[in-house]
Amino acid sequence: MKLPFPALSRKRLAGTELFTMKGRKTGINVADFWAWSVSDLMSNATRGRLAEFIVAKAMGISTDGVRDEWAAYDLITENGIKIEVKSAAFLQTWAQRRASTISFSIRPARAWEPETNRLAEKPERLTDVYVFALLAHMDKSTIDPTNLDQWEFYVMSTRDICARKRSQHSIALNSLKILKAGPYSFRELKNAVLVVVESTKSHG
Repeated sequence: MKLPFPALSRKRLAGTELFTMKGRKTGINVADFWAWSVSDLMSNATRGRLAEFIVAKAMGISTDGVRDEWAAYDLITENGIKIEVKSAAFLQTWAQRRASTISFSIRPARAWEPETNRLAEKPERLTDVYVFALLAHMDKSTIDPTNLDQWEFYVMSTRDICARKRSQHSIALNSLKILKAGPYSFRELKNAVLVVVESTKSHG
């Protein structure tokens, strides 16, 4: 069914675009907004998007377009591997008594189709593999999310996640270590994902 107000096409911005008022350009540009709104790379919402970006770079996935906020999966490789990225960190922006306990959500979700504005009937996992990105640095005086050495990654096939006998809502860092899902470095991540996907194919 064609809706009277169709989905908007997404246009990549350069940051130099100026806000206007009464047809005239102001001195306010989009880069000013970006710097104001997402400079705190440690915030949970921004760190999640940063993790997707980092995984895309590790996998060689183009980031020339615009991130799709409502896609059924976070990333897709040139070969069609669909990746769900989850992020966590021991340290947060706020003052802490102790480091955060690490647990990642693996809850299936109802996919939303922006072209029709409809949710899928049942929750599903529509990816091939999960990448759990952990900002693992433990010193607040030197933590830097742009330092790729401070990140570690864990990889599990969606098939193995669905087959878990324990929680289908979350998975703890300890469980990922017991399952030998990592840790992998930024440079090791691409191969780790490919190995997991190939292993899934070979086991039917």
